[in-house]
Amino acid sequence: MKKHQSLTWTASIAGIQLFFALFAQISPAGQTSSVDQPRNILLICIDDLRPELGCYGVEYVNSPNIDRFAAKSRRFNRHYVQAPTCGASRYTLLTGRYGPRGNEALFQRAERMKKSPAEVPPSIPEWFRQHGYRTVSVGKVSHHPGGRGGSDWDDQTIIEMPNAWDEHLLPAGPWQHPRGAMHGLANGEIRGNAKQMDLFQSVAGEDDIYPDGLIVDTALDQLDRLAGAQEQPFLLAVGIIRPHLPFGAPAKYMAHYRDATLPPTPRAAKPRHRSTWHGSGEFMKYNRWGRDPNEDAEFAIEVRKHYAACVSYADAQVGKLLQRLRERGLDEDTVVVLWGDHGWHLGEHAVWGKHTLFEESLRSPLLIHVPGMVQPGAATDSIVETLDIFPTLCDVAGIPAAEFTQGVSLQSLLQSPSAPGHPAIAYAGSAETIRTEKFRIILHKDGFAELYSHEDETPDAETTNIAAAQPEVVADLSRQLQQRLGGLSLTPTAASRAP
Repeated sequence: MKKHQSLTWTASIAGIQLFFALFAQISPAGQTSSVDQPRNILLICIDDLRPELGCYGVEYVNSPNIDRFAAKSRRFNRHYVQAPTCGASRYTLLTGRYGPRGNEALFQRAERMKKSPAEVPPSIPEWFRQHGYRTVSVGKVSHHPGGRGGSDWDDQTIIEMPNAWDEHLLPAGPWQHPRGAMHGLANGEIRGNAKQMDLFQSVAGEDDIYPDGLIVDTALDQLDRLAGAQEQPFLLAVGIIRPHLPFGAPAKYMAHYRDATLPPTPRAAKPRHRSTWHGSGEFMKYNRWGRDPNEDAEFAIEVRKHYAACVSYADAQVGKLLQRLRERGLDEDTVVVLWGDHGWHLGEHAVWGKHTLFEESLRSPLLIHVPGMVQPGAATDSIVETLDIFPTLCDVAGIPAAEFTQGVSLQSLLQSPSAPGHPAIAYAGSAETIRTEKFRIILHKDGFAELYSHEDETPDAETTNIAAAQPEVVADLSRQLQQRLGGLSLTPTAASRAP
């Protein structure tokens, strides 16, 4: 892990060259942007959002605003994050690089910047600032809403992303401080002891009785200001907290689900073999009124409905942002990206939460709209990663490529949804995974391998470990994982020990 955290960009040129050689067909060498002048960027980050939306084929979820946005965007059906936890996933989004595996990843980067600033490449907002952009963040974009440290995440001297934002805002309102807003329930309730805070809640009122209402109101004010200063392009990043725990949303959003019939949860059994399964500790520590969704089917449905209500609440906030963009006449000059920071289990594999390396933790929504794009509304099934967003933004905004990033531009997929993708890497704790068209392999530090077939995308995917039956596939995917992660990898070369 120490080697993983101290890797410098100057020491990894060979690895980057290998990466681009492997995936040159996705982003042809020497490709230049055809944009006449830099475009604005609106980056919308949504916490704990599964690809469980109407536009992703989940009919019972009410998400009209995101669905309308998808109809004029490129929907990535198989987008995977680098880590199934907020801080590490956002590290990759904001830096375009592999990084530490925990929630303190960006703070660790900030410490490296103090010691050896020349060895830490710029983040997205730093790079865009260097190329003339005004950069503004509102809400939870990095791991801490507002981007500061300290006991209440409001210490002005502890910055999560130095040199990144012209303004980095978190309107706490009655929740008092960013830490309070992060896990806040209605009307200023702050999480102290989680066991005393309800797991879910639905209170009558307007959107601002929960923190995201204030976050988006502030973002709308920022859009108004940025629209009045259009001699300078902007990067506005807005971080919506829901549907992160606890599942609290205004009652009007729960109304969609009171009488809804939800489909059964697939793959609901706890894995019998060794895996990255865990006991849903983040979820279980809340007040659950003595009920366990793994043993109480009625309660499981209630949890899923409240999660869905939070999704609809987040969808409404997205709608406000997109409407203001249109009202201000900015939509023709603004690239809009909607990104979920990772998936979330709703009972699959008997997990309620993230933090596994299963499909449900790692797959999340990604929607990209570029003004004048080809085939708006068409989806792609090509595999892509969060790692690819930084180079893509450079391409579509019309600024120089950030050669230090470790992903590839998705420009070819924005031009043609049938263009090829590439295998997706992720990591958590002492395990790593690569997802290809046909397989997912999860490799543990001691060499233990989980191999799952995705050739038929059956409902039983990732429930049967076939590593023992296909050692040659395990060896091949192990090599691919080593090539991609290089010195960051925790797993032995050609790890192949089957169960």
